[in-house]
Amino acid sequence: MDIRVGMGYDVHKLVEGRDLWLGGIKIEHSLGLLGHSDADVLIHAICDALLGAANMRDIGFHFPDNSAETLDMDSKIILRKTIDLIASKGYHLCNIDATVCAERPKINPHVEKMRACLANVIGCDGDRISIKATTTEKLGFTGREEGISAYAVCLISR
Repeated sequence: MDIRVGMGYDVHKLVEGRDLWLGGIKIEHSLGLLGHSDADVLIHAICDALLGAANMRDIGFHFPDNSAETLDMDSKIILRKTIDLIASKGYHLCNIDATVCAERPKINPHVEKMRACLANVIGCDGDRISIKATTTEKLGFTGREEGISAYAVCLISR
């Protein structure tokens, strides 16, 4: 059996006038994330982890931020296409462990809904997806509520 691990990271700036999408769900907040797609940092970090594990470069290579095709794209579509990409090399997901870093809004009340959404998109049991939330204790750009970041580690096998 071929087992591989991948790590992903993403960050987007918080701005007015955008919806906040995290883990495939819309979260009510006064600010949203700025990006070419819907700027879902959690899904983007997961996609980078999956692509890295399969040695398939990164999300920007497959879904460029200067393409009209990816403009305002729902990141759930990006995740589904990423799962299909790794499957083209014979890989399937074993598990994901991810962390969202944000001062506000509080992420923990949304974790179960995010897990269910991601499991549905991926086509796996929700128990294979772990999502954690943390703050940066008011330090750095996250602490100043200028942006949100996410880290993800995944295990894939074939």
